[in-house]
Amino acid sequence: MLKIKVEYSERIDKYIANNSEISRNDIQKLIQEGSIYVNGSKINKNKYILKIDDEIEIIRQIDKQINVKEQNIPLDIVYECDDFLVVNKPSGLVVHPAPGHHDSTLVNALMYHFKNNLSDVNGLLRLGIVHRIDKDTSGLLLIAKNNKTHNYFATLLKNHEIKRTYYAIVDGIIANKEVHIDLPIGRDNKNRQKFTVTELNSKSSYTMLKVIKYLKINGKDKTLIKCNLKTGRTHQIRVHLAYIGHPIYGDPVYNKTIDEFNQRLHAGELDFVDANGIVRHFEAKMPLVMQNEIEQEKIF
Repeated sequence: MLKIKVEYSERIDKYIANNSEISRNDIQKLIQEGSIYVNGSKINKNKYILKIDDEIEIIRQIDKQINVKEQNIPLDIVYECDDFLVVNKPSGLVVHPAPGHHDSTLVNALMYHFKNNLSDVNGLLRLGIVHRIDKDTSGLLLIAKNNKTHNYFATLLKNHEIKRTYYAIVDGIIANKEVHIDLPIGRDNKNRQKFTVTELNSKSSYTMLKVIKYLKINGKDKTLIKCNLKTGRTHQIRVHLAYIGHPIYGDPVYNKTIDEFNQRLHAGELDFVDANGIVRHFEAKMPLVMQNEIEQEKIF
């Protein structure tokens, strides 16, 4: 079974095609067969218009679409137990297969190293994946080994009980040492690959940031910040920081490309209480690219 949470309004066949590995023709076949549900109700029209927060369930997929290759890609495993693991994802690694990225993803690596010992709550293309970060964002990801654990973590996420702390280098000097950004985010109508601050088809989004230190990189002012998210929208930190005039250094979408490393954004800490009541805290050092830039020339 594949579940997809709807983030913007669109006709169902087009939305699924743009947010999965399934072709539009195959989606239409699955609708005809009665294999696609929205909020628990069977859908029988290709032109059905989805609403934000709808939940799509695809109870069967056409065999040719489920072909995730095992690939021997090294994993930086921070922690592992019988129920879950925590992985430190490098910048440049896509989390799961999607249009344009059929292999060489974290899921391909997990398939190789853990075989069938992964949850399939989110479908075969997202085996084990509890939450995701962007390709060019580095840092900690939580991976479930079974469906019971995955469902437990999904509840924690829904209730904002998994604390994810990010570190970023941004353009300019952020004068206030602490900033709370409460601005709705939705798809950019001019570019569907981007998100923007908007009241149209948007979701509430809340980012809290603290200034750690001020820097000069190649003679230009930068700020090292720590971010925590009350919500977890796609591109949330990147969109919010760009909107307030301090885009993430090297962000190729919301700022400008500096090098192949791209945005200086790292998911450095993860905190939650596991299903056994144990308080968990995990940390991962920032990539060397960011470490070197931070040490280059501190102002404060």
